[in-house]
Amino acid sequence: MTTNLITGGAGFIGSHLIDKLINNGENVICLDNLFTGRKKNIRNWINSQNFEFIEHDVVKPISLNVDKIWHLACPASPVHYQFNPIKTAKTSFLGTYNMLGLAKKIGAKVLFASTSEVYGDPEIHPQPESYKGSVNTLGIRSCYDEGKRIAETLCSDYKRVHNLDVKIVRIFNTYGPRMMKNDGRVVSNFIVQALSNEPITIYGDGKQTRSFCYVEDLINGLCLAMNSSYEGALNLGNPEEFTIRELAALIKEKINPELSLVYKSLPQDDPLQRKPDIDKAKKLFNWTPNINLENGINKTIDYFKKE
Repeated sequence: MTTNLITGGAGFIGSHLIDKLINNGENVICLDNLFTGRKKNIRNWINSQNFEFIEHDVVKPISLNVDKIWHLACPASPVHYQFNPIKTAKTSFLGTYNMLGLAKKIGAKVLFASTSEVYGDPEIHPQPESYKGSVNTLGIRSCYDEGKRIAETLCSDYKRVHNLDVKIVRIFNTYGPRMMKNDGRVVSNFIVQALSNEPITIYGDGKQTRSFCYVEDLINGLCLAMNSSYEGALNLGNPEEFTIRELAALIKEKINPELSLVYKSLPQDDPLQRKPDIDKAKKLFNWTPNINLENGINKTIDYFKKE
């Protein structure tokens, strides 16, 4: 039976991945320091014989015997990764270094969760994997953007030097149940404000675009990627593009059409466009998202109503 190590497993995406793997009959070790992860996300499995939780920070080495390492550990929302930017950079570099070293030692496969943020504020639209990005190395977001970029470099060098089987997946905006209320992401922000009958806050003019992938679709893509033979980086995200205004209008319609919109200045280096080119994932293993924004938002609203 396959044994999986998931770093950041008590987080939003990690906990959904745990659900998928355990339901497939696999063993899972969840590693999380609980900075942004929450034990409630994994409570269904705490007493399962297929599951083990270890509270641990990936900036410190650890020795385990597993078949696959899914390296998701790193705060991914601006609110959390800017809270301690130096720690964010350390998590990206040292955490990835430690996981790659462990994989080399035990012969495990690795999937590294990178991000669309490696493209920065893109000058090419949509963004293919071949695009090298437009990132401000000195900005308030660079602890995360550049942290993920150097982590990708580590993964590539371990593959070249040590012939490690490592997959690099660039995850675009993902949403769904188990997002945190205070994580500063646009979907959760809008839903939480609307459910509280507060005005919806839009940063900038609202014409900037994002592509929103429901978490279930992303998890299916991650599993296909881990089990494939592709090399290099791979985009996973929903190529349907929406303006922030359109997202706000949809959530208003679902919760309270009478809500007003409040506009505030756009944060530094906030990308104006974000849309994945997913041709590579389509060709490699026929992956495309199945859940459209309206259905995904309905599921996410239902979750936050119960929170």
